[in-house]
Amino acid sequence: MTLPRQTPRKTAHHPDDAEGRRHMILRRCLTLLVIVLLIGVPAGYLVISAEQSRNSGLDKERESSATGLRENWPSKMKRRVFEVPIPAKATEVAYYETSNWKSSRFYVTFRTTAAGLDLFLNRIGTTRSELETGEVTIGERDASTVGWTFGPDNLWSGTTHPQSDPRPTQDITVNLTDPSSPEVFVVSTTTP
Repeated sequence: MTLPRQTPRKTAHHPDDAEGRRHMILRRCLTLLVIVLLIGVPAGYLVISAEQSRNSGLDKERESSATGLRENWPSKMKRRVFEVPIPAKATEVAYYETSNWKSSRFYVTFRTTAAGLDLFLNRIGTTRSELETGEVTIGERDASTVGWTFGPDNLWSGTTHPQSDPRPTQDITVNLTDPSSPEVFVVSTTTP
């Protein structure tokens, strides 16, 4: 015996059906949004972070492989470690750093004002009276490392500011040919 087939009944659309459908679509959209936020945002953050880390590494690699002076301000950390307090309004600032198992050297040059020179020397722990006229305290080896020449046509004065380890010792030579705009050369040396 075969049962008669039942044909599906056509039902009139009830207003609640449309509301239920909208609610279901809204719920699915919110679920999709939450998934995107939980997965997409962290993934995007990782991509951005990796790119920044890569760029930072490349910058450090370029800096460490550079030979000679870089015409730029050294980081505050380097200035603090090597105790080279460059005056705020200094111009023509350039630096270079070398390191090996025995010592680290930080080469800095800048131009400042007479007051800026006094401030710089004071912050290092010395004074202008410690500068010896005609004295170049930076040795030939250090000068040739960064291409500095201390020729006889300029008025040079220099001093060495020794400090106990682990604090750095600074060799300071100043070009006072134009006393209102002295040019300062510093080699700050630390030993590990």
